[in-house]
Amino acid sequence: MATRISRSFRGISERLVIRYLTNLGGEQVAEDTVEGDDWTATFSSATVDIGPSLQLTEVTIVFEGEEETLDPLVERFAQKAMRAGG
Repeated sequence: MATRISRSFRGISERLVIRYLTNLGGEQVAEDTVEGDDWTATFSSATVDIGPSLQLTEVTIVFEGEEETLDPLVERFAQKAMRAGG
């Protein structure tokens, strides 16, 4: 049974999302989608207000695949994203 995990990351660009996901074994198949052998990640971004005068980009990624594949994939992606900003 396929699992879906949604995670949001602040301070990271869509360009970096694509780079990190392809470095983790995926291939960009659409403007907002990267697919691996047994997983798919679809993302979108929005600008969010942080306090009265600061804005950051927040990227939301929906990972889909088998749980045993997604858990380490999401963890590895999160480690990369934390170094980038969020």
